[in-house]
Amino acid sequence: MVFKITSTKRNLAGSSLAEVLMAAGITGILALVLVSMSVLSGRSFAAFYNYVDLDDSNRIAMDTLTRDLRGCNRITACSSSQLVIEDADGANITYAFSSGTRTLTRTKATSSRVLLKGCDALTFAIAQRNPIGGSYDVYPTATPSTAKVVNVAWNCSRTILGRKANTENVQTARIVIRRQG
Repeated sequence: MVFKITSTKRNLAGSSLAEVLMAAGITGILALVLVSMSVLSGRSFAAFYNYVDLDDSNRIAMDTLTRDLRGCNRITACSSSQLVIEDADGANITYAFSSGTRTLTRTKATSSRVLLKGCDALTFAIAQRNPIGGSYDVYPTATPSTAKVVNVAWNCSRTILGRKANTENVQTARIVIRRQG
């Protein structure tokens, strides 16, 4: 017995090459979109985590510097990259910026701690308390012994996959020494 397949049944029996290619193309495009979204989401998450970590370390460094300066007896030495203060207990605290290692280090006696990593630039400047008339600026001071205000500014950055992806905008502070030691 021989069965005869009509042309309409033959077309319904299998897929043509064009249909297979279309299905493979659509599947490939969907897979590419999903992979791209996963990579983009991963990079965005890493960049966000990196930025939050950078912001936290900047805040902790600024809080530490502010606490030490407000409670110090006096400034003993200052340059654009180093600040030495006399703490309330008479010990010296040194804040030193190293452009080679891109770090800000706090040293008191024999204890040393890195406060900032990935610091691109940092400057210290000392001034008097007296404001310049008509502005928010203070008079620069000639010696550490007359200084009552410390201006500090820094800029830090981090990289993700070898590219500079996060840059903390310049952190600046004008910190007034409260003690009259």
